[in-house]
Amino acid sequence: MPAPSRSGSSCWPLPKMPGLGRRGALPEPAGCCSCLAAALALLLLLPAGCPVRAQNDTEPIVLEGKCLVVCDSSPSADGAITSSLGISVRSGSAKVAFSATRSTNHEPSEMSNRTMTIYFDQVLVNIGNHFDLASSIFVAPRKGIYSFSFHVVKVYNRQTIQVSLMQNGYPVISAFAGDQDVTREAASNGVLLHMEREDKVHLKLERGNLMGGWKYSTFSGFLVFPL
Repeated sequence: MPAPSRSGSSCWPLPKMPGLGRRGALPEPAGCCSCLAAALALLLLLPAGCPVRAQNDTEPIVLEGKCLVVCDSSPSADGAITSSLGISVRSGSAKVAFSATRSTNHEPSEMSNRTMTIYFDQVLVNIGNHFDLASSIFVAPRKGIYSFSFHVVKVYNRQTIQVSLMQNGYPVISAFAGDQDVTREAASNGVLLHMEREDKVHLKLERGNLMGGWKYSTFSGFLVFPL
């Protein structure tokens, strides 16, 4: 076995052999299966923690001292990178979060007359732009676990209000505000949801009305982790 390189690296140099290109790189997908066993065998000769570069010369991938070779990586529709070895690596830049608020007490006519959707008119955060302000609906960009919370305020309203968080048209959780002896009260709740790509979430006023005061109401959500 050759001696370790003294050029500042503690890694063993890879011997040249048919089917291998640059150091640590696997060939195109057509020959990947034929050289996979040989490439993995070579990895066993590397000292722990030795970095190996992929074909696109990105940063080395090192997992607990074990070197990982990624062959012919390409991005998928949901932001993941899937290699020819069947390894899926999620992109760190695929972040999703939103927070919207009410800046006025004015009630859109659509809420009373047709949909009863609770509308928001100001976006504080909308990373990924997956919350549509006009419809006040969030659309999941990928499969994963999402966190949602809402805080809907009623002012000088003796009616009980019921607010539901709707997923694809079905109520998941609800909150009530019905104390007749206070001038300001909020219906609040929060939940974690398993969502598929393009699932939709919005708030619906199931009972009562918000006429006369619902300024400072908020609706927020974010991707906890993808699946």
